Amino acid sequence: MAVILDPEQAETRVIHELIDFTGKDVLDVGCGDGRLTQRFAEATHSVLGLDPAAESIKLAQAGLPETLKDKVTFAMADITTAELPGAAFDVAVLSWSLC
Repeated sequence: MAVILDPEQAETRVIHELIDFTGKDVLDVGCGDGRLTQRFAEATHSVLGLDPAAESIKLAQAGLPETLKDKVTFAMADITTAELPGAAFDVAVLSWSLC
C-alpha cells in the first residue's frame, strides 16, 4: 500500500507562509529523498540539498524533475562536518532532520 505524505499540502502551504523563497539561495539540510526540496525549489535561485545517506541522495537525484535540474544540487554530506562557503545561503531548511 502506497503512503502519501501531506496529501492536503499543509506542509507546503505553511513553509511558503513562513519563508519567501523567491530568488533565494537555499541550503536544505537532511534533504532525504528531496520530497520537501521539490515543494519550494521552483521559486529559488538555487538549492543545495545535503543528506548523509547515499541512498537518499540517489533517490533525490532520480526523482528531481527536469525543470529543476539547473537550480538544484544534491550531495552526500553531514551538516556537522560539511565545509560550506560562508554567507553562501539566504535560507536554511531543516525538516525532519533532528529526529
